[in-house]
Amino acid sequence: MGFTTAWKGLSPAKLNIAIQTFALISIFFEGYDQGVMGGVNASPNYVTEVNIGTADGTVTNTTKQGGIVSIYYLGAIVGCFVGGWAADRIGRINGLFFAAMFALVGGALQAATQSADFILVARVVTGLGTGALTGITPVLVSEVSSAEHRGGFLGYVFIANYLGISVAYWLDFGLSFVNNGYSAVRWRFLLAFQCLPALLLLAGIKMLPDSPRYLASVGRNEEAREVLEHVRGNYGPAVEQEFNEIVAMAEDTKPASPIEFIKIILGLDKTKGAHLGRRAWLCIWLQIMASWTGITAVTAYSPVLLRQAGYSEIKQNGLAGGLNTIGIIGTIISAQIVDRYGRRKCLMWGAAGLFAVNLIAASLYEASRADPSKAASIAPAAVTMLFLFNLIYASTWGTVAFLIPTEIFPSRMRAQGNGFGITGWAIGVGWTVLVNPIMFENIQSRTYFLFAGLNFIWIGIVYLIYPETANRSLESIEAMFTTSPFYWQMEKAYAENKDLFITKAEMEGGLEKRKQFEYSSHDELPQV
Repeated sequence: MGFTTAWKGLSPAKLNIAIQTFALISIFFEGYDQGVMGGVNASPNYVTEVNIGTADGTVTNTTKQGGIVSIYYLGAIVGCFVGGWAADRIGRINGLFFAAMFALVGGALQAATQSADFILVARVVTGLGTGALTGITPVLVSEVSSAEHRGGFLGYVFIANYLGISVAYWLDFGLSFVNNGYSAVRWRFLLAFQCLPALLLLAGIKMLPDSPRYLASVGRNEEAREVLEHVRGNYGPAVEQEFNEIVAMAEDTKPASPIEFIKIILGLDKTKGAHLGRRAWLCIWLQIMASWTGITAVTAYSPVLLRQAGYSEIKQNGLAGGLNTIGIIGTIISAQIVDRYGRRKCLMWGAAGLFAVNLIAASLYEASRADPSKAASIAPAAVTMLFLFNLIYASTWGTVAFLIPTEIFPSRMRAQGNGFGITGWAIGVGWTVLVNPIMFENIQSRTYFLFAGLNFIWIGIVYLIYPETANRSLESIEAMFTTSPFYWQMEKAYAENKDLFITKAEMEGGLEKRKQFEYSSHDELPQV
């Protein structure tokens, strides 16, 4: 048994744990790289190295600072599409392997930064790797998970996102004591540390099997059956029906080309499924909305917010680490509720909670501004709102915004389709991290009033046009995209048409079995 078939020696439980573990490592990299720049930007040595401020660490060029942070997301946009395109051709596992190579090289280059131009290039390279990792990993998890546990499994994987952010902040907290925070080790070690998860991926990802849906999409049906049986632990009637659905959907799909992304965005490509343009924009805007809930302000600029609340530098760093650690608890909650209550309720109730928290936080900061003498007494309540914000976001939007894009595209272009979601994430996060320093410099904590208003709008948008995908097979979800974009009409179409996909799958499955019987009978004929 070779290294790439080592998974065959694992029990179903151990195989699922192995898939989850490497998915965790992949998403950990994304979370760490998202959170690491908060500590890097706080390092005086880095500030002078890239020439964005003074020797005491004061940033005087916030536009340049935001540009260095946000250009990473430009690389992520390209990486998610290229990675998705590759993953639909060479497989999810091979796609993750090559993505980890870019992540490793980019992390090493960032740690070796010599100037602003140097780190700009390094950030783009890292972004390419991160975009591909973040685009492919949820697809792999989604495609090997059962319909009733798909959201929960992905929710547990995204614990690693907050774990990565938290590790970045806690490492910076510890390194800030080295030479009073003025050492180059503070930021270079932070940037170099991200190479560790990339190395772990390169070392072990190839021992996992590829997704059964990818294997079926390229005609490797027997391998698909073997993997599906192994991850489910049996081959009973339910797994047989799932396999038949996978094969049936794979029959109707063809490889997509990069130019088709543009055609899909413009609604011009209808060859691989109905309403592909609508699905793409649903994914893009879901992630943009998630970014504009206020999460990037809390994640990347929490030390600034805590400084406005009047806390010392040590307390700022410690609280910032705790603030992001609370997201781990939220993600565990998400894993428990996202399948039970559904994607839509999680998004709408999450937006309602974030609306309230943003409004209260903004009001508290405003009261502190109006009467500075009360700042010390108001600060604990304001910080509590920040903790509550992270808990609510991680419990709802933090998982669901990455989950829906993995569910609503046909199998043959699912990795590419998820690229639209990652594009939305890169646009949303890149946009907000670019303008957040400017917003907090000019309107300061009043920015939270803006976030509150946006969250209120998101409730209505989710209610109107986002589908419910919980507890539905990836193949049957196609039935929802045979009608107009409103939720209630998608539900009606699903109720009327889902059986058509199951019937077709059973017919295709019967044909597949008949072909196998004919081939085996032919093999048994005496050779002349």
